[in-house]
Amino acid sequence: MSQHALLSAGTKSWRSLACSRSELRLDLTLGCGQSFRWRETGDGHWTGVMGGRVWTLTQTDDTLWYHTYNSPNTIGGDGRKRSAGSLLQGSGKRSKGVIEVKEEEEGEPVAVTPDPDRKEEELLNDYFQLKVKLGDLYRDWGAADPHFNSIAKIFTGVRMLRQDPTECLFSFICTSNNHISRIQGMVERLCQSLGTPLCQLDQTSYHDFPSLHALADNSVEARLRDLGFGYRARFLQQSARQILDSHGGPHWLQGLRSAPYLQARDALRTLPGVGPKVADCVCLMSLEKACVVPVDTHVWQIAKRDYSCAAGNGQKSLTDKVHRQIGDFFRQLWGPYAGWAHSVLFCSDLKKFQKLKETHCLKQEEEKKKVKIKVEGEGMTKKIKKMCNRKVKMCVKEEVG
Repeated sequence: MSQHALLSAGTKSWRSLACSRSELRLDLTLGCGQSFRWRETGDGHWTGVMGGRVWTLTQTDDTLWYHTYNSPNTIGGDGRKRSAGSLLQGSGKRSKGVIEVKEEEEGEPVAVTPDPDRKEEELLNDYFQLKVKLGDLYRDWGAADPHFNSIAKIFTGVRMLRQDPTECLFSFICTSNNHISRIQGMVERLCQSLGTPLCQLDQTSYHDFPSLHALADNSVEARLRDLGFGYRARFLQQSARQILDSHGGPHWLQGLRSAPYLQARDALRTLPGVGPKVADCVCLMSLEKACVVPVDTHVWQIAKRDYSCAAGNGQKSLTDKVHRQIGDFFRQLWGPYAGWAHSVLFCSDLKKFQKLKETHCLKQEEEKKKVKIKVEGEGMTKKIKKMCNRKVKMCVKEEVG
């Protein structure tokens, strides 16, 4: 049986690309509730499914290391053979090296499979959106927002993922009245039950995300209810069926990447189980709408507590109007990448990351003590010097006398 890879066992089976921790922190980015398919399988090693294959990722100060386990031509979650280029579709950008064409042989063009290492590197660059310079954005947000600036010193490297729209949509339908650890278990059961098997590592089986056809089957609702999905089971099955019957399949979701934000959001909200928050999460995390700020009661609390935002004062429930007002407030503050900035604050407010704040505070206290000791030491040195100078002067006077 294969085992989860560890960088400490040697780098021979690993590949890497240059990426500093200030541009990407795996623990924060993969653990803050954007994607629910990554698990820490070793100290600082994260294993998950992306692009139709299983990966383990880890990092050193200036390098992102990655190890893949399965063939690049595995059947993907959309029911087709998936290559590294599948997540790149619909971006309006042609990915160099994903498909190359030789001169025609016997009247037919021949597709050439690019170097697998290059394909995987392109997929990682696309998934983590590494072309976006996060350090520059942090500086801009910090200059505009003192509260963000104080948080950014602790929570560096929080990036927005660019996920497959089908996986992102159906994962976030599961988030209604839920929390991250329970959502992770739910999404994993969904994949184990309906997804294509990819590989087994140690005692863990990894499956691709289910295709729309698998999700739309008439038996799915009952099956998912048995797995503990509750009312979400119907939403998952009905949304998949509606996308297939009314919109022609996953290409419709991919096409929303090129649509304006409001148009994409409204289109998503026609699906069962998709409200304003879920639609905004999908827009931000898979449809390239970087300005979108998904608002739930948690974000509403941040807006009121840390920014004295008056939206919805006196109201007990989060209405569409309040949702829009809070989003507009943060867009005005942070600019076109407001959704990215919001994810940093959201991450910093999660209970699982509070130790980072505590550690930072302890370090600050230690630094203050060191400075105090240094200052006190310098003061004592000056006193000793003065005393020595006085004694020298007294000795000189005695000798002269």
